[in-house]
Amino acid sequence: MLVGKARPTDWQRPLPNLVRLWFARSESASVRLVELKVSTASQGGHAVVSVYGEVDLYTAPRLQAELASLVRDGAGRVVVDLSGVEFCDSTGMNVLLSAMKRLREHGGTLELASPRPAVRRILQVTGLDTVFSVHDALPALEGT
Repeated sequence: MLVGKARPTDWQRPLPNLVRLWFARSESASVRLVELKVSTASQGGHAVVSVYGEVDLYTAPRLQAELASLVRDGAGRVVVDLSGVEFCDSTGMNVLLSAMKRLREHGGTLELASPRPAVRRILQVTGLDTVFSVHDALPALEGT
């Protein structure tokens, strides 16, 4: 046992250069602002919602607001074009599920179209590919 001088513990020892470099980069790196773009084309009781970007905790409210507006306006069929979505987390999936539920309560439907492989994989792993109607391509809407 050392008396008078304590031994440095692991957390007090100097970090290797590679670890110090990683910490320096992560502290100085700016957080990338991810934007979600949502646009809607409507005709009759049908709507196509095109989504571009990443759907997550921070961006999902934008999609939720657009879908809620369509429910309020009485859209009968909503197709969400996911071809521009790079990532969708559980928050985004919940927004889609909630919109589908609200549309069904009013006699409408919500369908998903053109999901990228990463989003399709999330749908498959969660079993949501059996809950939603998922199309490989954007379906034609009657009357458009």
